[in-house]
Amino acid sequence: MGGAERSARKKKQAARAVVQARSSGSDRTKVIAGIAVVAVLAVAVIGYVIFQQMKPSTSATDAIPLAPADHTISAPAVRDGNTVLVGKDTATVTVDVYEDFLCPICGTFEKTYGTDIKKAVEDGKVKIRYNILPMLNRASKPEGYSTESANAALCVADDGKFNAFHAALFNSQPEEGDAGYTKDQLIKLGKEVGVTSASFESCVQNQTYKSQLDELMSKTSNDPVLKDGETGRFRGTPSVASGGKLVDLDNKNWLSDLAK
Repeated sequence: MGGAERSARKKKQAARAVVQARSSGSDRTKVIAGIAVVAVLAVAVIGYVIFQQMKPSTSATDAIPLAPADHTISAPAVRDGNTVLVGKDTATVTVDVYEDFLCPICGTFEKTYGTDIKKAVEDGKVKIRYNILPMLNRASKPEGYSTESANAALCVADDGKFNAFHAALFNSQPEEGDAGYTKDQLIKLGKEVGVTSASFESCVQNQTYKSQLDELMSKTSNDPVLKDGETGRFRGTPSVASGGKLVDLDNKNWLSDLAK
């Protein structure tokens, strides 16, 4: 073999060596990149786990914060069929309030007029008949919170603890479209406000008053006093009526006018 041939062969060997080196380098790069991706994913997973552990607990046994004592009406509250009547026997005026515990405008109503209602009731000027409606069942995830909370309120009323329960649910009201409080949470709140009845838990779990609440919803929706004059539909919650007439809530003095 001549020198020229040997030189050509060495060049080919050198070229193959370069290609192999590049190939092996590429493989190493892929391996390193793969390891890096796995490491990043591992860090992300660990970070997510830590984040979840640090989030406030929202388990079914968490308590619902109670309302401040000065927000709770201190007057008798008794279940009257599918409604709850709050007030003193001396009151000569009865006001019907139609609410849903998930209704955001009802929450605003309670914040706006809650103090005035409390004073008027405790002064013996008016009674409030609370009609808690299962109107927004589809607006919670999972569906059904309106019925569950309304039923629990009637269960609590059987023990005379409705006022504190009512104030607490509006004080810490779930947002429309989100999850409402679970039955376990509603039961825990009932016990925290002083319910001691042995049948209370089963009353909540079995939705004892569901059929009565459905009847109340149907009756309310078909009450001509509560229907819109143009659409013929129930005006929605909150609504207030007294003496067979709808109360105009645009009048900020509606309660004092009724309590004269």
